[in-house]
Amino acid sequence: MMTDEERIELQQNNPLHGLKLDTMIQELVDFYGWDILDTAMRFNCFHINPSVASSVKYLKKTDWAREKLENFYLYRFKRMPRASSEEFNLPPRARTFPHGLKPKEPMVLTVDSILASQAKAASSHKERSSRRR
Repeated sequence: MMTDEERIELQQNNPLHGLKLDTMIQELVDFYGWDILDTAMRFNCFHINPSVASSVKYLKKTDWAREKLENFYLYRFKRMPRASSEEFNLPPRARTFPHGLKPKEPMVLTVDSILASQAKAASSHKERSSRRR
């Protein structure tokens, strides 16, 4: 079991540590643009008259949406290794990463690649559900 001090030290390797929501959104918009964020996240604030300010307002009030965006930031934009089974249920900002681990180049995404990935996930979910019956 980790001490609180060890966890805090490892927490500082998390790219979300100390990152403001508006800065994260701006980084994502600058790299991917609103269309890709809208397709990947499916948030109205990314679809209808998107702005950093309206997105921050929505995400501050909506924990599940903020965590979904933080996961996207960690695992698609920064390409950090997936959460361990013991940290999987922690919010993204509470997860730890090994000391010295550096983020990789952002994943190249297009609207089409996201839609294809979502369709594949939906199809495999449907297949798993039908096998359980």
